[in-house]
Amino acid sequence: MNKIKKGDMVIVIAGKDKGKKGTVQSVIAGGDSLIVEGINLAKKAVKANPNTGDRGGIVDKTMPIHSSNVMVFDPTTQKGSRVGIRTLKDGQRVRYFKGSDELVQEVKG
Repeated sequence: MNKIKKGDMVIVIAGKDKGKKGTVQSVIAGGDSLIVEGINLAKKAVKANPNTGDRGGIVDKTMPIHSSNVMVFDPTTQKGSRVGIRTLKDGQRVRYFKGSDELVQEVKG
């Protein structure tokens, strides 16, 4: 079970975007890299394509960030927290915040 999943709210703890929060859009390469909304943006030159109606120019593209540079945001403590995995009595495995000992809310969809 991965400790960071798609839909989690994370906070950046290292790098140029330190302190920013965003939602995980996708997990890449076995959980090592993440695409986080609005984090680690890069400028990319895009060529115009008249067949699809795309205009050319410079656009912002979200680049991957390593999972070691983010922490899952804990809403009860209002800061990043480490995540552990616990097995409940019924055999279900769940994630929990180690700082506040509360369960991580799973994102539906």
